Amino acid sequence: MDFELPEELRSYLRELDEFIEDQIVPLEQADDNMRFFDHRREDARTDWHRGGLPSAEWEALLAEARRRADAAGHFRYPFPARYGGRDGTDLGMAVIREHLARRGLGLHCDLQNEHAIVGNNVGLLLMLEYGSPAQQAEWVDELAAGTKMFAFGITEPEHGSDATHMETVAVRRGDTWVINGEKTWNTGIHTAAADLIFARTSGEPGDSAGITAFLVPATTPGFRIEEYLWTFNMPTDHARVTLTDVEVPDSAVFGEVGRGLAVVQHFFNENRIRQAASSLGAAQYCIDESVEYAKRRKPFGVPLARNQAVQFPLVELHTQCEMLRALIYKTAWSMDRYGTFAVSEQVSMCNYWANRLCCEAADRAMQIHGGMGYSRHTPFEHIYRHHRRYRITEGAEEIQMRRVAGYLFGFMDRARPKGVGRD
Repeated sequence: MDFELPEELRSYLRELDEFIEDQIVPLEQADDNMRFFDHRREDARTDWHRGGLPSAEWEALLAEARRRADAAGHFRYPFPARYGGRDGTDLGMAVIREHLARRGLGLHCDLQNEHAIVGNNVGLLLMLEYGSPAQQAEWVDELAAGTKMFAFGITEPEHGSDATHMETVAVRRGDTWVINGEKTWNTGIHTAAADLIFARTSGEPGDSAGITAFLVPATTPGFRIEEYLWTFNMPTDHARVTLTDVEVPDSAVFGEVGRGLAVVQHFFNENRIRQAASSLGAAQYCIDESVEYAKRRKPFGVPLARNQAVQFPLVELHTQCEMLRALIYKTAWSMDRYGTFAVSEQVSMCNYWANRLCCEAADRAMQIHGGMGYSRHTPFEHIYRHHRRYRITEGAEEIQMRRVAGYLFGFMDRARPKGVGRD
């Protein structure tokens, strides 16, 4: 057993930090771009007159950061070398995402909209795994560059965790499919070229088979954005959409007909472990900042750090971070070695615990920083509001615990997550 991170990965973190200091921090500090990161951040980022969508200036700044990162060879790190990447690993992505989040809020990594200078472009990984040759020819280059994306349409107003009970249906008519239904929480659809719509094409509610994924262009007749749902953290790009007699050709099928749940599971497993790593990094940032503040803050002439009431909660959080870090790294390493679905149980453990831990760490940081901790002049309320979302998205923490219980008590097959193997 060797618990040392590979030297090439440690070296890459140093390279990444140098790029951030040289290219990203100056951009962040130019032209009052700090308004997107200081106490004005929510107002500066939000176009309140356009349904609460991200402001054009905010998205343009993010795009410039991605462009610089891509030019420097960082944005595509996780992708195969033939697409300009570095053949990045799941372990590498977990370490990098923790590292970026631990640096705190900034243009290098803003998790509110999954922005990072090392792209978490799971859409490209899905395209390489499930896309047809024609779809790959159309999408891969722009997905890799971060200039084109598709949204993800699985959740419905009446069906979230019970995804196999979706009411959206697609019926084949000759060489086309006709889709009718409704989806919600379609993140990023305001700029997406297409929505990856999951619809039942056969079987009964609850069946893992019979769900098919379709790449539906956002301009298709009958596809309509009904509203953008305002959230705990603004701006919002989470839309509810309806599909009324939407016709797409056979070529729109993404993956195999009836095997769409495998696409969902692949997306979730990849995203959950990276999400966990980000939550870990953000939690550690909150702890680190609280420790430093407690050392210099001296109520009654004595540093807060001398008080066990301040020490012990941070000790517990710091201990949990250390244990969680070991599990996240091992789980990501196992995914690299044995496959995306080999350790689904551990992925769920990492995800629900890390997201909860981050919320606890942010809450504790607010408490230790007192009034300023509650204000928007410190980043902790922003971290809390964003990572509170992670306890619901990509499978609520109760669903993650249910998955672990399913494996633990034998109700689920560790070797074959639902929808992945052949029935």
